[in-house]
Amino acid sequence: MLRRAAIRCLLLTLATVAIGAAQSRPALPEAPVPQFTFALTHVPANIAAPDQTDQPAQTPDPADTVTLFPHPDSTRWYLGGQANFIGQAHPNFHSPYRGTNSFRAGGEYKASYVGTLYTGFQPHRNLRYNTDFLVDVESTGGRGLSQALGLAGFTNLDVVRNPNLGPTPYLARGEIHQTIGLTNEMTESDRTYLGLATQVPVRRFEFRIGKMTLPDIFDVNAVGSDSHLQFTNWTIDNDGAWDYAADTRGYSVGGVLEYDDRIWSARYAIFAMPTVANGINLDWAFSRAHGQNWEFELRRSLIPGRHGATRILSYVNNAHMGSYRAAVNAYLAGTDPTPEITRHETFGAVKYGFAWNNDQEVTDSLRVFSRFGWNEGQHESFAYTEVDQTVLFGGDYNLSRWHRPNDKFGTAFVSNAIKKDHQSYLAYGGLGFLLGDGRLHYGRENISETYYTRHIHSGLFASIQLSHIDNPGYNRDRGPVWVPGVRLHLDF
Repeated sequence: MLRRAAIRCLLLTLATVAIGAAQSRPALPEAPVPQFTFALTHVPANIAAPDQTDQPAQTPDPADTVTLFPHPDSTRWYLGGQANFIGQAHPNFHSPYRGTNSFRAGGEYKASYVGTLYTGFQPHRNLRYNTDFLVDVESTGGRGLSQALGLAGFTNLDVVRNPNLGPTPYLARGEIHQTIGLTNEMTESDRTYLGLATQVPVRRFEFRIGKMTLPDIFDVNAVGSDSHLQFTNWTIDNDGAWDYAADTRGYSVGGVLEYDDRIWSARYAIFAMPTVANGINLDWAFSRAHGQNWEFELRRSLIPGRHGATRILSYVNNAHMGSYRAAVNAYLAGTDPTPEITRHETFGAVKYGFAWNNDQEVTDSLRVFSRFGWNEGQHESFAYTEVDQTVLFGGDYNLSRWHRPNDKFGTAFVSNAIKKDHQSYLAYGGLGFLLGDGRLHYGRENISETYYTRHIHSGLFASIQLSHIDNPGYNRDRGPVWVPGVRLHLDF
């Protein structure tokens, strides 16, 4: 059934995009993609000068074309899409006991898919004052290993944590993106599903309002932010200690204000929080529940002549959250038969933290990256995952030396932790929305992931990957676990 559903989803998306491509004006030849470009849906167009219009068109090399269909820069419309299929498995591993939310010790295999249709429209094309209307529709299906339970750093970012939601298509993004330029000096910009302009002012304000996911704009990292072509672990592609406002699928409604200058940017966002931990419904009363985010980005390399960037992020969440300490104290006092954090939720609860990330080009082929994150850890993990502190480093290497610039190896190591109150809650048998072995012999959850992605043909990529997890769910009594996986990705 899963295979049939995946095939139907892929055929439907292909048909939709093919019709749109047939109705649009003919695309111009495409330029080769830079070595480090891994944009999901953008291929820069090589616009011919007037005196070159009679020149014969050159056919792009499929090895350099990262989308199945061309995306011309000359139209006000944008139409694209992607389909991502991931299969993962693990053999039996050591486990003397397990609880309701444990990662299952018996061998298992699970597959997932995500299909997205990206659309955009520019009502006018003023370089200094540009407006984009962006609407994306998405469908997800399949399952994660152990129903996406038992790991703080889960192995598949595409998995929806509530399997009962099903594959019914839903609105992923519906936003207005407005650019207000402060100078006539322009700089090149990639045309993607997040913005349609090919040139933007060097100094500018950008506003976004509507439904979107915060990792589109915040905590972005060139080496570790794309689960479709890079790593797939939750706490490698995003900072695990950043409990960003989102529903079960990872989206929320709110607004972003951003200022961009030549080498730095500053961003602020306010978004709706879910009504319950890991909930699909959002609390629309912003006066009592909301997530605020601030980020500063400095695009300055640590190595002369190379690309590099550093970002510092902080966040404060207000929501109907519980306290781990209150739940443990009520259990020890005999008030609650088991620790239950939902019995101790209050409006006005505050959870805060900060995150740091860096990506750095070392050579034409080698890049490295790192992340660090921390949050106060006393209030319940509410929207993303159960991590109170995280440390990450890794890198990738492309095969441009072998004339395959879109083929890459990547490897990363992340170490996640939780605070004492959170540890006690799980040790006494409490359940989070992801974790709960019934008891706990605490240890940091240490994860490594390695992948190889090969560009097969225009827009088609295949990957193999391998993860190793020590102390799954922060429990020294269980594991370690090996998780091999395969991935097939198509950009339309």
